[in-house]
Amino acid sequence: MAKRLREKAEARKNNADKRPSATVKYVRISPDKVRIVLDIIRGKSYTEALAILKFTRKAACEPLIKLLNSAAANAEDHLNMSKSDLYVAECFANAGPILKRIRARAKGSAARINKRTCHITIILDENNKQDAASAK
Repeated sequence: MAKRLREKAEARKNNADKRPSATVKYVRISPDKVRIVLDIIRGKSYTEALAILKFTRKAACEPLIKLLNSAAANAEDHLNMSKSDLYVAECFANAGPILKRIRARAKGSAARINKRTCHITIILDENNKQDAASAK
């Protein structure tokens, strides 16, 4: 049975990631399409990533702009960080559930249509930590 529940819960809390992040789930777009845009903004500063997303003509940019703004707001509200010091430390898109649909084909047969969803996560960090890591 489960033992030392309080100690284990406190250990998880102490080891939790202290960086600001935001997650959106069940976005009705393929994770492959989202990863293309995420590769562009990974490692960029917050303002540069926001500018890239605003002027990139991809369907994934609209939910990513909202998600990036949400992560920056989390940094300001909960961790007292400035938006000008933030950069995109990590970002990834995992596959969500697939909505399976059927399309009629010739001779009474059917073809499967997979409508994919994804879960997107953006983790921000402060620039001074990035500069210290690159100096080593």
